[in-house]
Amino acid sequence: MTEDSTTEAVFEAKYLEAPDPWNFATSPYERSRYAAILSFLKPRRFARAFEPGCSVGVLTASLARICGQVEAMDISPTAARVASERCRHQRNVTVRQGALPDAMPGGFFDLIIFSEIGYYFEPGTLSQLAILLTSRLVAGSGVLLGAHWLGRSDDHRISGDQVHDILGATAGLALSAAERFEGFRIGRWTRA
Repeated sequence: MTEDSTTEAVFEAKYLEAPDPWNFATSPYERSRYAAILSFLKPRRFARAFEPGCSVGVLTASLARICGQVEAMDISPTAARVASERCRHQRNVTVRQGALPDAMPGGFFDLIIFSEIGYYFEPGTLSQLAILLTSRLVAGSGVLLGAHWLGRSDDHRISGDQVHDILGATAGLALSAAERFEGFRIGRWTRA
């Protein structure tokens, strides 16, 4: 049996080895992905957003400019600390350490950013998680935005395409926009 590559310990080791293991703060690819995500959200402003898997908080800081409140979370204590430090001057951002589904904040959101984390779940677990996320969106207007890399990695349990297929099959979500970019795809769903 192989070691589970999606545990807190494994992710924490990555952040202890390199402060930004996926180069979220410096990569041109990541900058283009963030720009595409923000473009998919325009021109709307959001009251309350949730960003699980926030990593070092680069996207979190940008979301704070279009959201009244951003609640961000990462499985790695080090990543959560770095994200907290990055967003320390943005009083509308709260960053905590935790993992889905257990550490999901209470209440409802009009925006959930589900980016670069869906492929770390088994299909059945992701289906149940998609139901939970949908149930926490404001009915009639809440947005779930998925953004996932289309490459392959040994620690991914499913592909980015499979993630979006599962999100798209979730009852109560209606696809409002989708696009494939070089290396990633974005889908935006609204809760019915």
